[in-house]
Amino acid sequence: MTAPRHDLETISLVGFAHGVSHFFHLLLPPLFPWLMKDFALSFTGIGATMTIFFVVSAIGQALAGFLVDRYGAARVLGAGIGCFLLAALLLSLADGYLGVSVVAALAGLGNSVFHPADFTVLNRHVSQARLGHAFSIHGLSGNLGWALAPVFLTAIAATAGWRAAALGAAGVALLALALLLWRRRTLADPPGNLHTAAAGQPGQPISPFAFLRAPAVWLCFTFFFLITTAFGAIQNFATPILQQLYGLSLAAGATALSAYLAGGAGGILTGGFLAQKGQHERLIAAAIGTAALLAVALATLPLPAWAILPLMAGIGYCTGLAGPSRDLLVRGAATSRFGQAAYGRVYGFVYSGLDAGLALAPLAFGVLMDGGRFRAVLVGIALLQGLAILTALRVGGAGRGAMV
Repeated sequence: MTAPRHDLETISLVGFAHGVSHFFHLLLPPLFPWLMKDFALSFTGIGATMTIFFVVSAIGQALAGFLVDRYGAARVLGAGIGCFLLAALLLSLADGYLGVSVVAALAGLGNSVFHPADFTVLNRHVSQARLGHAFSIHGLSGNLGWALAPVFLTAIAATAGWRAAALGAAGVALLALALLLWRRRTLADPPGNLHTAAAGQPGQPISPFAFLRAPAVWLCFTFFFLITTAFGAIQNFATPILQQLYGLSLAAGATALSAYLAGGAGGILTGGFLAQKGQHERLIAAAIGTAALLAVALATLPLPAWAILPLMAGIGYCTGLAGPSRDLLVRGAATSRFGQAAYGRVYGFVYSGLDAGLALAPLAFGVLMDGGRFRAVLVGIALLQGLAILTALRVGGAGRGAMV
């Protein structure tokens, strides 16, 4: 068993890196008001930069897994943070929409490495008994990165300008890169892991693309695509939906969204303990199913305004509760047939579904929003969550059967 001290250091380092990646998800959005003013941009134009970010990240993530398996997770992780550093520096020098678009693409490229690299490190370095907690901290750190970015960037931009805020973000990336270089031995791949043959088939070479023939891998990709499309709809449109359906003020709607995100963080923490008990697909089904029912209630019931905040927190909590079990379910898909040699490829491909969902959500649900069909958005979220449940239940069966 891995020493507890080494487990703690590994989890902390990977968690910090993941928090930085989520921080850079929001490198541009908090600065939209300043960028729109200085470069005369529309909401559609500036919003397209985030589509660029997630499209590049989705494609890059599927490819980054191969680099992780070939060159090691620690090196690829450092390269990703290096992309963040360069993106922030270029943003501080940007002189128009093209420059901002390049920044979005470069930040998306940096973001693409984190799931395949992070989960490869955690799976190879953290003992089995602590993996649930490791995945829990990993998810929680991402939420903290989301929470920090708007406060950090807008505070600097309001006092010193958006270019200074970009330099502040560069400082965050530089700190993360220095930390990874300092503790690089902690994250280095154990000897012999990079080119190990697949588990259970010694001496038989396997195509690097063999994992694409595994049903559980495609089911995991589909699960991520469905669940993050639902999440993207809530993240983007919850505030105006609550304003329209329940007459909440802008501040109250934003507070309800914050309650959703805070509930998600609490659910992730709890989910780390529950995930250690096994039966991951059942826990996912129960948690996501409850979240879907709450979303339907929000769409259909004549709720008093005071009930909205706890209901949103409940949806977030149930969604977060499924997170660590979700990550362990993917681990099962990665190891059932291909062993440690394919961690990067499987995680990279599966988690590219996350970016694809986040890229699609604003486009798909934006049509309903423009048509004033606010209740339909909530029902659509619940339907996506229901489909995700069915997918998760099938992952367990495919992982135990088809991948043997």
